[in-house]
Amino acid sequence: MPAKDVPVREAIMSVLNGKKRGRKKVIALVQRKYEYSQSCIRRVYEQSGLALYHKPKKRKYKTERQPIERTLKANEEWAMDFMSDALANGRKLRALTVIDHFNLECKGLRMHHSIPAYKLIEILEELFDMHGKPKRIRTDNGPEFISKKFGLWLKKNAIELVRIQPGKPQQNAFVERFNRTVREDLLDANLIFDLEHAEDLANEFIREYNAERPHESLKNQTPLEYAA
Repeated sequence: MPAKDVPVREAIMSVLNGKKRGRKKVIALVQRKYEYSQSCIRRVYEQSGLALYHKPKKRKYKTERQPIERTLKANEEWAMDFMSDALANGRKLRALTVIDHFNLECKGLRMHHSIPAYKLIEILEELFDMHGKPKRIRTDNGPEFISKKFGLWLKKNAIELVRIQPGKPQQNAFVERFNRTVREDLLDANLIFDLEHAEDLANEFIREYNAERPHESLKNQTPLEYAA
């Protein structure tokens, strides 16, 4: 590698910090701290073998379109989903992810051994106290989301439940994409020992994701910058 490219590579490695990042994300992060051109960053990034592998696109078959609307202000619609993982001792870990469709802000990332309907309600009430109450919540058809207890609680709070069609996770694409980031940067990147450790990691992840991580769909702004 030419000597002139060494500081560029060091800048790239500093923003990667051991994590996987796509080319456009890396360019945006580097240019927040350094004055290198896009072409220079892209060239060094690719020559350093850091480019992510992309699977060949499969043939797509036509299905009924169910586009997700980007809302014009916060708390119009949240999206929620569950993820599963395990602690270092093998005990089950369940994660609830919550984002806002307006600016893709992570409203909540809570991890417990299990999250039945009553626990889900407790978590959401805490999030409402912190962020306000959404008009709609989009979910899949998991047992916690279709439970009678949860449905009655939503009705009591005048919140509309938007359920996606079974087998069509693309109708909840924003939170699905967020889950991939959680999987790669948090769950797969750390050995989690207990719930307290999980909470610490989740809080740091939320802070970085909302305040430091730019999004191409937000014009390379962070969620908090976009909402400002």
